[in-house]
Amino acid sequence: MDRISESDDFMRGAPYRLLLACLLLLVPGCQREETGDGPDAPPRAVATVGMLADVVRNVVGDRMQVDQIIPSGVDPHLYNPTRSALLKIERADILFFNGLMLEGRMASVLNGQRKRGLPFWPVADRILEAGRYPIIKPSEHHDPHLWMDVGGWMEATRIVTDALAEHDPEGADAYRSAAADYLDELEELDAYARNSVSTIPERQRLLVTAHDAFGYMGRAYGLEVRGIQGLSTESEAGIRDIEELVDLLVERRIPAVFVETSVSDKNVSALREGAADRGHELRIGGRLFSDAMGKPGTYEGTYIGMIDHNVTTIVRSLGGDAPARGLHGRLPAPDPR
Repeated sequence: MDRISESDDFMRGAPYRLLLACLLLLVPGCQREETGDGPDAPPRAVATVGMLADVVRNVVGDRMQVDQIIPSGVDPHLYNPTRSALLKIERADILFFNGLMLEGRMASVLNGQRKRGLPFWPVADRILEAGRYPIIKPSEHHDPHLWMDVGGWMEATRIVTDALAEHDPEGADAYRSAAADYLDELEELDAYARNSVSTIPERQRLLVTAHDAFGYMGRAYGLEVRGIQGLSTESEAGIRDIEELVDLLVERRIPAVFVETSVSDKNVSALREGAADRGHELRIGGRLFSDAMGKPGTYEGTYIGMIDHNVTTIVRSLGGDAPARGLHGRLPAPDPR
């Protein structure tokens, strides 16, 4: 499982391999200036997506610098690595990525790092190898969105911690101590999600979103989940898919559907229009974080804040009971309008 799929036609050609090779020929001094390297610079841990980078930051403390490749708010399914991203990867001492085709267009670049011997950790693939958590969609592939189940992301935290302890044995005790504290926080978040979702009236426990990123959340916390698009945002929804979802939403009298911060809302708008044509008002319950967290420096820009926001928004919009400002009272106050 150390190999990501290279089936994406976009990555079959040479452009990214050529670009990376060109970058490696740059003057070393220029690389150092751009990346902040120097003789006293700390080791670098690099993670592809924000959810993983946040785990790494919570575990490493100040022993390592943590770089995130895919910017917050950017869809990882469609991300094409930039020159800056390639430099971060090249300067890494250890590399973490999700796998299960989440970062599909980066396949050749990431596989190239494995071949050059960089410590290389496909976290979701490793969870899959252990026989836990995989969801497989018919005619698609393993669902990569493991972070939507806090229990699954606790497994990811343990894998990251073991990888760091193996890479830096001198820091192993510090990593394991920090991870234990972080896991306590995740256990609290997991309980909040489970208890809050249980307050939604059973008939209204239907979560409809722009693409199929919430399957693990649904399985963990008792929600029926439907995504208009498939597991990847590169898939397309057909007219029949929209009509079937409208039928279900109207029949169940579901009060709200949800848009996502990193995905177009055009299909969700089509659902609302279809429901309105049948006399059912369907609200936008809120904007959920699916494949990317919130802005850096905000509560929602952390993994815990991301899930707190999602759970609180879903529960309140579907008729359940959750605090307006979430588990820790750190979410923005609801719009009074």
